[in-house]
Amino acid sequence: MDAERQNQLIIEQFTAQAAPFAKLAAHSAEDSLRLVREAVGVGAGDVVLDVACGPGIVACDFARHASRVAGLDLTPAMIERARAHQAEQGLTNLDWRVGDVSSLPFEPCSFDVAFTRYSFHHLLNPAGALAELVRVARPGGRVVVVDVYSSSAEQGAAYDQAEKLRDPSHVRALGLDELTGLFEKAGLEDLATCFYGLDVDLDELLQASAPEPGAADEVRRIFREDVGVDRLGVNARWADGAIAFTFPIVILVGRKPAG
Repeated sequence: MDAERQNQLIIEQFTAQAAPFAKLAAHSAEDSLRLVREAVGVGAGDVVLDVACGPGIVACDFARHASRVAGLDLTPAMIERARAHQAEQGLTNLDWRVGDVSSLPFEPCSFDVAFTRYSFHHLLNPAGALAELVRVARPGGRVVVVDVYSSSAEQGAAYDQAEKLRDPSHVRALGLDELTGLFEKAGLEDLATCFYGLDVDLDELLQASAPEPGAADEVRRIFREDVGVDRLGVNARWADGAIAFTFPIVILVGRKPAG
C-alpha cells in the first residue's frame, strides 16, 4: 500500500469515528492521562506539539500544565472536534493544524516536547515519523511515543488481523524491541519506558469504529474464541455478560541531544 492510499484510509476511518472516538471513555481515562503527563514531565514553561492529536484530549490535558500546545491531525473532522473540546474546557493556549506526520509544517527545534499517542500502528513509515518529531524538538527536548505494542511475532500477527478488521487503517503493532530500536537509531538519549493497560468493552469499541460490513461480527467471533486462550495478547475476557479486553500500551520518552 502506498502512503497516499494509507492517508485516505486514515481520513475515511477517523472522519467516521470522530464523534464516537471523542466520547469513548477509555481515551479520556484520567489515570492514563496523568501517567502520560507525568512520564513526559510537562511543565509550565514547555511548548508542546501533539501529533495525530485526534479530538484534542491529550493536547487539552497538556495545555492545563504547559505554556502552549499545538495539535496536528491528518483528519479535518478530528481538528473540528479538538477545537470544540478546547472551547468546552475554556482553554486559550492551543493552536490546531491539519497536517501529515511525515512532513510536519513546523520549523526545526520549535518544541520542548514532540509527542504522539496511538498513531504509530497506523503508519507505513514510523521511522520517518519519528525523524520528524526529532527534527521539530529542541536540543535537550523530549520526544514521546505512546502506542500499543506486540510481545511476539505470533501474537502481533493475530492481533493485527483482528485490528485490521475493526479498523482498516491499522497497519501493525510494533514490537517493544522495534520501538526502542527506532529511538536508538534516531539518536535519542536517556530512553525511558513505562506501561499501562487500556481497558475497553469490545462492543463499545466496535460501535465507535467504522469496520467494513460484516467485519464486526468476525471480530466478535475472534475475541470470543480468544477468551482463556490469549493468542491476541489482550486478555480477552467476559465481564458482566460482555467481552472486555486490554490494549497493552507503552510510553517511550527520549531526549534529543543538546549538542
